[in-house]
Amino acid sequence: MNALVATNRNFKLAARLLGLDSKLEKSLLIPFREIKVVECTIPKDDGTLASFVGFRVQHDNARGPMKGGIRYHPEVEHDEVNALAQLMTWKTAVANIPYGGAKGGIGCDPRDLSISELERLTRVFTQKIHDLIGIHADVPAPDMGTGPQTMAWMLDEYSKFHGYSPAVVTGKPIDLGGSLGRDAATGRGVLFATEALLNEHGKAISGQKFVVQGFGNVGSWAARLIHEKGGKIVAVSDITGAIKNSKGIDIPRLLNHVKENKGVKGFEGADSLDPESILVEDCDILIPAALGGIINRENANEIKAKFIIEAANHPTDPEADEILSKKGVIILPDIYANSGGVTVSYFEWVQNIQGFLWDEEKVNNELKTYMTKAFKDVKKMCQVHNCDLRMGAFTLGVNRVARATVMRGWEA
Repeated sequence: MNALVATNRNFKLAARLLGLDSKLEKSLLIPFREIKVVECTIPKDDGTLASFVGFRVQHDNARGPMKGGIRYHPEVEHDEVNALAQLMTWKTAVANIPYGGAKGGIGCDPRDLSISELERLTRVFTQKIHDLIGIHADVPAPDMGTGPQTMAWMLDEYSKFHGYSPAVVTGKPIDLGGSLGRDAATGRGVLFATEALLNEHGKAISGQKFVVQGFGNVGSWAARLIHEKGGKIVAVSDITGAIKNSKGIDIPRLLNHVKENKGVKGFEGADSLDPESILVEDCDILIPAALGGIINRENANEIKAKFIIEAANHPTDPEADEILSKKGVIILPDIYANSGGVTVSYFEWVQNIQGFLWDEEKVNNELKTYMTKAFKDVKKMCQVHNCDLRMGAFTLGVNRVARATVMRGWEA
């Protein structure tokens, strides 16, 4: 199912549970602004010209400046960006940080571009949107295919028009005002979310068998931190392939292997595995941490995990949700489970505005406080509306945005 259709469906179910009137419901669903096509033409290193299409969707700012990543990926398209912008609105509300939602991206494969080409592309894109983003308007961050260096270029280009403004982007290098702990934040948030869920069921990380699908920034940090807590990672996959070891993979060794070989393929401490089958490997907890829509009606019946922690955005289709629910699988939804990144981005923004750097222990302790409180808030909504965790999170996020919208007099 299309990500936008699925997101709208979940929103409408939440709106129905909350009893929102149709006028307010429509107001919350329509994006604040859509920059559908930004033509970015750059000279390539060989002297030829190349054009790329960029997007920025600003969904809602009732609770504060809009916030959302910039992704560089060949499959970036309008509906996906729109869905992810909307998800950011509900995610920031679930985390209870003073932001709304936005998302952006450029349709390109960053692996096919040199560093200088990526810099030129980022600067041209920033030139096209600089008057639409800002410290108190819309604060971009890294996403798939981008990182601290991308944010450094965006900050520098934006500052040419508006003066030095470190708070205009988050996920920056530390030397340019980035936050300690930001690199690990989404993965660490996944750890705290998993601990909160397992605690609810009288369990702990230690001794549980985990499968991590996707070993990029989020998946690798989640695996590292879970391994440190005594969790057993039995299978891992990334773009190069998949590996398994029923006795548990040595994650520190695997991280070194990935650093040297650019992927998990060929790791000697585990057997190779068909990447298509990793989702149905025997485990207690499955962590999808890659692209969306990978858990669907074709594979949902075969999934053996008791818990699914959605570290990726929209990894589970609604049809799969229903199948898994009937099987008794408990799903911790993306708009809560992967909110650690945007929460620490908020901390970075606060530090930039204060002009004061927090130490890493403070960042991590504050993140745990926010993640633990958010889980309790989600559970309360589950009890009030007699619903699962996904609808508990959606009703929590939509309700907070709806209240802010009404109080500001924007519902008409």
